[in-house]
Amino acid sequence: MANDEPQPTRWDLTPLYSNLDAPDYRAGFTILETGLETMEKFFDQHHVRRLAAAPTADQSLADLLQAVLDQVDALALLADRLDNFLQALVATDSYNTAAQRELSKLERVDTRRRQLRVRLEGWIGSLDPVLGQLVDIEPELARHRFYLTDTAKQSRYLMGEDLEGLAAELCLDAGAAFGKLQGNVTSQLKVPFERDGKVETLPITVIRNLSFDPDGAIRRRAYEVELKGWESIRTTVAASMNGVKGTALTLAERRGRKSVLEVALDQNKIDQATLDALLGAIRESFPIFRRYLRSKARKLGQEQLAWWDLFAPLGSAHRTFSWQQARDFIVEKFSRFTPQLGQFVARAFDQRWIDGQPRDGKRGGAFCSAVMAIDQSRILANFDGSFEQVSTLAHELGHAFHNDCQSGLSALERGAPMTLAETASIFCETLIADAALEQAAPDERLMILEAQLAGATQACVDISSRFLFESEVFRRRATSELSADELCEVMQAAQKETYGDAIREETYHPYMWLWKPHYYSYEMNYYNFPYAFGHLFALGLYAEYQRQGPSFVPRYKELLRETGQDYAAPLARRFGIDITGPEFWRRSLAIIERQVGRFEDA
Repeated sequence: MANDEPQPTRWDLTPLYSNLDAPDYRAGFTILETGLETMEKFFDQHHVRRLAAAPTADQSLADLLQAVLDQVDALALLADRLDNFLQALVATDSYNTAAQRELSKLERVDTRRRQLRVRLEGWIGSLDPVLGQLVDIEPELARHRFYLTDTAKQSRYLMGEDLEGLAAELCLDAGAAFGKLQGNVTSQLKVPFERDGKVETLPITVIRNLSFDPDGAIRRRAYEVELKGWESIRTTVAASMNGVKGTALTLAERRGRKSVLEVALDQNKIDQATLDALLGAIRESFPIFRRYLRSKARKLGQEQLAWWDLFAPLGSAHRTFSWQQARDFIVEKFSRFTPQLGQFVARAFDQRWIDGQPRDGKRGGAFCSAVMAIDQSRILANFDGSFEQVSTLAHELGHAFHNDCQSGLSALERGAPMTLAETASIFCETLIADAALEQAAPDERLMILEAQLAGATQACVDISSRFLFESEVFRRRATSELSADELCEVMQAAQKETYGDAIREETYHPYMWLWKPHYYSYEMNYYNFPYAFGHLFALGLYAEYQRQGPSFVPRYKELLRETGQDYAAPLARRFGIDITGPEFWRRSLAIIERQVGRFEDA
């Protein structure tokens, strides 16, 4: 990126709160605490907790249910605003001890909200036999029909109020604390790196970005330095992994779950048959991805690909983007799909919703977080000017557009299961790649195809390895803790089963478990297969867009708006898609196979 070009922005958090010491932030925190006290008294007064038997459905009960949901929604918006503000500060500066302290205070306060949620869920479970009648009595409840029916269904897995309350408090010092520990030690890791005869101490996020460098020697040295860096903190992070997974196992067992995977399936609003169909189709497709990896090795002049070359750019173009060029490129390509999307993205860039600058203390990777109270999003990225990072920006902006499509909905209506949460992001990635392919010179075309296939390989092959890894970790953790050596062994075994001989076995990455934050949430496990689901589901929708043209756009936006209000299969059926069998997934994978053919011929 040229020095005279605008640099990647740091996000503007002032629409949330001015700063940690400002009156608006302090007032927000106080209002949350006061609101929780009011809700606790209201719940006690109206006996909002699991009942021995379903009460009679009448107007007073319907009014009570509506009043409860209104209170829950208002507090959810406020808690979400506070949490987004503090998480944003910590994600970009893990040295910010004041923000860390405030986040810890919020988590303590939020345990009270969790305890109230347990009471609410138990109460709604008790109302299950009369929920339909209550909706008929009070039509306003209809907008929350899915929330009510799904909450009633899931309430069967609640422990008693006292145990759930104890779990919420203890998990701050167990599962959640271990997750924060992993984030802090990985984001603060710095390692020495030699380039152009000069040794610099660089954040590990910068080293990770060197996997996209055009110079193969730099990629290899970065890989070797990265492994040494991870080795220096592996014992600490292994303890975090054991703490998180042990917490998840204990909670699943005490709540009467068959497994942690069953919890993940319910969270993702799919069933085991759908997951089996998805993963089975992907396993069938491994030869397709290995064709791509072998072809890439040949294009790099190698017999077999090394791990550090997985993201090696191809072709002599090696196009790089300034921040401004990335903005203009994405806005232009998105506008071709619908002007609304282009205008939205321009707003996100221009109003500094994006923190794009890599730096010490900032977490690696990328994410997008919806700030429901102000109908905005905040996006974290680590932009280095590569086309891959432009694609990552497009991905996260797709999430933001998904959030925008849900503007005006209540907190209880918003969101999406993780499976459907990747729909807009992958769709937007594909928009960027296909639009760029149309205008690209032959050398640029190879670069774009490579970016598409590298992303697809991560979403299908690498995600499969992560699913295998996590499944085996849970199997072993049920009886004992795992050492760092064992975690590396399980990781490499999973990579061998998925990547096979398309990657030189001695270069497999043993520490992929260590830096991926997706493994370190005790509440959200198996945060891997939703990416594969989302990638292939979005490809299938993109094929529909190509077939239908502009008439597809309104239905697509409607789908995004409703992802928090139904299960995945019924939503898919509205587009004539059956996700419960392998055929849809095979058709989406066939799109990738055609891309591989174009790549081989390029």
